[in-house]
Amino acid sequence: MIRVMIADDQAIIREGLKKILSLDNEIEVVSQASNGYEVLENLSKHIVDIILMDVRMPKMDGIKCSSLVKKDYPNVKIIILTTFNEDDYIFDGIDSGISGYLLKDSEIDYIIKSIKESFNNKMMFDPSVTPKLVNALSTRNTKPNKAEVLDLLTDREKDIVKLVIDGKSNNEISDILFISEGTVKNYISKILKKLNLKRRTQLSALFLKNNL
Repeated sequence: MIRVMIADDQAIIREGLKKILSLDNEIEVVSQASNGYEVLENLSKHIVDIILMDVRMPKMDGIKCSSLVKKDYPNVKIIILTTFNEDDYIFDGIDSGISGYLLKDSEIDYIIKSIKESFNNKMMFDPSVTPKLVNALSTRNTKPNKAEVLDLLTDREKDIVKLVIDGKSNNEISDILFISEGTVKNYISKILKKLNLKRRTQLSALFLKNNL
């Protein structure tokens, strides 16, 4: 069962999403929040796998909240669900560690699919958002040379990058490579530092965007 929290300042949207998502027997809506502070408060009371997070909420917006959630609850996946298809929100969301960015007018089947894919460590973006995602990344980063990037990494680090891109969790990577989960975390931290990145979602975006 995938445990979901819905964070949106409009009660009618929260209730509507809850009713629709509850029809899927693999999803359970365990909590609702109307702002970022309530999200953090509810996380201390409920076990949550996925948060559907609106961007514009009072008191604390979804982007700032996402960053705080990923800091204290790194295993919780966050999908931004918003009406705003804007470059800055998309890029800031990735910086905050989100696993997906969907628009509220997305087909409900796609939202459900995105919840399930994110639960399995995949990044999901609304098709209409993808061009803006590429543009947001392109305007902030010069396309790296493949050899230059890979030369920065050891063979073991390259193995770990491939597994991260495949959506493997730290625990799964440790099982595949026969190393401890703590060692995996240390490797990923070193990789991010070498590539001047902050989060593993940025790592996936960098390699996928540039076909590295």
